[in-house]
Amino acid sequence: MDTTHPAAVAALTAMSAVGAGDRDAWLACYAPDAVLHDPVGGSPLDPRDAGLRGRAALERFWELTVASNEVRFEVTAVHPAGEEAAVVASVSVRFPTGACAGYDGVFVYRIDGDGRIVSLRAYWDLDSVLSALGG
Repeated sequence: MDTTHPAAVAALTAMSAVGAGDRDAWLACYAPDAVLHDPVGGSPLDPRDAGLRGRAALERFWELTVASNEVRFEVTAVHPAGEEAAVVASVSVRFPTGACAGYDGVFVYRIDGDGRIVSLRAYWDLDSVLSALGG
């Protein structure tokens, strides 16, 4: 597993910041005009699947999906190529209510010349997570 490629470093740093609950470190991983598709296909935060673009959108995503939850990534593979890295991981989320959800996903990060993330495309099944939570 190549974790030294610049795109892999950016991806794993961002995932680590999420796991640590470190909003500022997570935001620092992203370019100012980054686009987040998490998940690809749309979500309540991105119903048209246009992607969440820019710092304000990323801050809102953090506040609504990460800030009050415990999120953990178990990375099983990293596949870097060019300016991208595809990270295969199992994700577990514990909500403030005590409810838990888990899913497997593929997370494709693209970086710019400065090593900052310009795009994240996360492939995972939102419907199965919502069903597990009774929604």
